[in-house]
Amino acid sequence: MSSPNPTGTRTLQLILAWSFVGIPLLWGVLQTLRNALKLFQ
Repeated sequence: MSSPNPTGTRTLQLILAWSFVGIPLLWGVLQTLRNALKLFQ
């Protein structure tokens, strides 16, 4: 019996999950830094 390799699916799910969380998080951090730099000008 051969079982399908779930590693590829897990990797894809992991990448999608981190993208779903990471992209908005990165956007928020960048916006915060841009606004913070205005205070020092």
